[in-house]
Amino acid sequence: MANGQQITKLNVSTSKDEEEILGAQGYQFINVNLNQGAGGNQVLLWYKKERGNRPVTRIQFSFKDNMKSGLADAGYELVNKDLNAGVRGNHIFLWYFYGSTEFDIPIVNLQLTADAKEEPALLQDGWERLGCDLNRNAGGNFIYLWVKREKLSYICEITASVDFDSDKHLFELGYTRVDEDTNRGVHGNNVFLWYRCTTDKHKALTALNISTSLQEEAKLQAEGFKKLSVNLNKGTSGKDVYAWHKKEGRESQIQAMLLLINSKAWNEYQKAGINFVEENLNDGNNGWKIYLAYK
Repeated sequence: MANGQQITKLNVSTSKDEEEILGAQGYQFINVNLNQGAGGNQVLLWYKKERGNRPVTRIQFSFKDNMKSGLADAGYELVNKDLNAGVRGNHIFLWYFYGSTEFDIPIVNLQLTADAKEEPALLQDGWERLGCDLNRNAGGNFIYLWVKREKLSYICEITASVDFDSDKHLFELGYTRVDEDTNRGVHGNNVFLWYRCTTDKHKALTALNISTSLQEEAKLQAEGFKKLSVNLNKGTSGKDVYAWHKKEGRESQIQAMLLLINSKAWNEYQKAGINFVEENLNDGNNGWKIYLAYK
């Protein structure tokens, strides 16, 4: 775990030689193998904290080639090492960004989890989980990278995309993409949810929800929710699935939003009392069961 000042650089090793080189260059590593449970190379995440250097404010992952151009065009730095080196599964790459929009809040800590049991406590302690399973389609553990920011942050806006054309624009507007396709495992559009962070509690969203029928849409509308006009099941034979958000009521401000694809996590999050929306984002098709949770 990385403490203290801001993170200024990230790197990845996929061999002993690379570990030695990064160690010699003053990088520190997190002691979790990103291939845990899947075999293959030992893959480690490394970071640097250098005084006076720009802080990293956003981290993304690509697991399909067409996820890359939006990141590159928006000025993200690519760490050109496959996080699934030596195993089957998606070729996953890490990208990081030095942002200066009002939605960019420096990252000061990093942590990795390889077990759903560890996740709720981190969420409750102010950590933000990034969306990509770093063992995606490789078998093995569900591994997630978590970040802690310099100041407490809240989610002020969400949006969704159904192809990769708007990626560069959304990154430039300060959005973070939840790097998991809501149509995972089924033929259809590549649909992603996105969010923007703020340190201003008064701009925070206060509730999220999901509808899978007109009846549910009418109910949420009556409760003052606003609908995100993108069908999260677009291009599939499944039901129309929409995300809804609300800013009314100041009783609770949303600090994090997650898509849960690991069935073990569903129970852990609910046991911990984290808001869990009981609507499968792949309702009506045979894709992965995916649920939304938020704190």
